[in-house]
Amino acid sequence: MKLPETRKTVVMVVDDAVDSIRMINDALEEAGMTVLVALEGHQALTISQNIIPDMVLMDAMMPQMDGFETCRRLKENPAFADIPIIFMTGLSDTEHVVMGLNAGGVDYITKPINTTELLARMQVHLANARMTRSARSALDMAGQNLFAVDQHGQLLWGTPQVYGLLPGTQDPELTTLCHQLEVWLAHKPEAGHALPIQIADTPRSIEFLALLDQHEFLLRIKTPQNQHSTAASLRHHFELTLRESDVLLWIANGKTNREIGQILEMSPRTVNKHLEQIFRKMGVENRTAAAASAIRVLAIN
Repeated sequence: MKLPETRKTVVMVVDDAVDSIRMINDALEEAGMTVLVALEGHQALTISQNIIPDMVLMDAMMPQMDGFETCRRLKENPAFADIPIIFMTGLSDTEHVVMGLNAGGVDYITKPINTTELLARMQVHLANARMTRSARSALDMAGQNLFAVDQHGQLLWGTPQVYGLLPGTQDPELTTLCHQLEVWLAHKPEAGHALPIQIADTPRSIEFLALLDQHEFLLRIKTPQNQHSTAASLRHHFELTLRESDVLLWIANGKTNREIGQILEMSPRTVNKHLEQIFRKMGVENRTAAAASAIRVLAIN
């Protein structure tokens, strides 16, 4: 049963039973996959420091470090966030199934292994993982540095760029950031509210977007832009005056005429006069269209 792949799928098999490894290895290699073998949990963690497989097949019961703890340790590595881990176990009772899923596993299969069933399940989880990675990469390319945390500020997932921006799992700065997020989220911020932070001495902000399924907080990392440089981008693109570009910038940020007047120290009537000229030069009819056009320009600059 050969799985359709453009490149070889790499699977790490973690099992202390040599006979089991041999059978699984033969089935996976026949399916066109590359197999990495770890005979116990610590060996799997060592391999994971240098190679990130496409999938892990994990024996639940092993000496020293069982499969559940090994899975939890692997999932501490952000690179393993989307890597599916399937548990292999002779234990089919509910308690161990739940333990496997809570540890970060996506599925389980009971021993003795039916290789046809195993390959079918692997194909489903590999396809799902690739779609997830593709979606997050697409969000990255669109400049959407999205990630999600739980109520304690612990990272659940993030787009690839987010993992590059956030501190590493062993960095004390990450612990501090998690605590800041926990306190902030406990106050139930509204969509659009932002938490100013510093990451590696760089000022940034984290914007709250939504609460998903009552437990997953969707957030976005933003790097504050210089107001003068962003206004200049709008001024040159739409051929606006200096004041008109300032007004358009605040329109794009969702401010009302009264709020813009207060920020720029002019009357709401004057703001409205500028808007008339802005709409004419941009070829739009209302502030919503003007804001949308401005946001598109700012996104590529």
